[in-house]
Amino acid sequence: MTSIGGAEMVDWNLAVATATRLVRPGPEVSRDEARAVVAELRQHAKASEEHVRGFTRMVPDGHEPDDTPVLVVDRAGWIRANVAGFRELLKPLLEKMQERRSSTPGNAVLGAVGGKVTGVELGMLLSFLASRVLGQYETFAPATRELPAGENGGGRLLLVAPNIVHVERELDVAPHDFRLWVSLHEETHRTQFTAVPWLRDHLQGEIQSFLAATDMDATTVLERLREAAQALTGARPEGEADEGGRSLVELVQTPEQREILGRLTAVMSLLEGHADYVMDGVGPQVVPSVAEIREKFQQRRAKGASRLDQALRKLLGLDAKLRQYRDGERFVRAVVDEVGMAGFNRVWTSPNTLPTKAEIAKPADWVARVHRRTE
Repeated sequence: MTSIGGAEMVDWNLAVATATRLVRPGPEVSRDEARAVVAELRQHAKASEEHVRGFTRMVPDGHEPDDTPVLVVDRAGWIRANVAGFRELLKPLLEKMQERRSSTPGNAVLGAVGGKVTGVELGMLLSFLASRVLGQYETFAPATRELPAGENGGGRLLLVAPNIVHVERELDVAPHDFRLWVSLHEETHRTQFTAVPWLRDHLQGEIQSFLAATDMDATTVLERLREAAQALTGARPEGEADEGGRSLVELVQTPEQREILGRLTAVMSLLEGHADYVMDGVGPQVVPSVAEIREKFQQRRAKGASRLDQALRKLLGLDAKLRQYRDGERFVRAVVDEVGMAGFNRVWTSPNTLPTKAEIAKPADWVARVHRRTE
């Protein structure tokens, strides 16, 4: 636990316990069906390596994906993995908040609120997210007894079996094709980081710079978590404004953070858009019903959900995440159409060849900058 004077900033164990207790149960499957799903997802993850490499022409150079294990998990497993990742990634920010905590007037209030309340609220948010994630490549995953990770800086690839089964049933698509389609997306992320060794350190540096530039105290963080938790439980008074509908990230930005966030947004749009492009581009040869799956999946996204779900998506910044898929895929498609896959792959040369946020919206500007300079 991160603590000062015995008062924990975040009770991580309580966050896990709360999220695990509150998360909705997955779809009903028999034990034999569950084993079959797990086995098939592992097979698809392995088969996806060859498909992604062949399509993207990205081959790891001495960084084979064997260092990034594939884990098929349930919703509770996803929660435990993400809490471990948050704890590791947020360590510098929490240390900074601790230093402020002992010298700020709100110290007494913070002591009363305590890490247990924060742990409960974080757990409530994780319970909401745990039923919605199909898969995830954890770039900064610390190894735990239950959840292994790469020994030499590699992460781990998670496939959330109950969520995949739930969505394939909801969309009424071929389970075999849908499971492979999802695996292709996540395997693309693993290939991105194993074939581009500098990418992990670059992304970690940007995230740590963002956290280091945070100009907020613990009270602000607690207030934002509480707003999200109240929205989840319906405890926010009806009609109460949510500060213009801004996300948690937007509410705590400094000018320096906005600049860093612009670069992070561009990188994440590239990574997510590239994965979407690949999962569709591998196409009918290995996923015969890919066109039907994509159409139904897009309709599901566009249809949206309840007002509560929409409010939480906005507050947590999930709307921005969906835009990253859309804008990034358009960027990748436009560049590949213009200069081919080999020309697009120049994007992985160095941090200087990554697209800017403006270039994600205008792919021709990236082509002009990178290809004309090289020529």
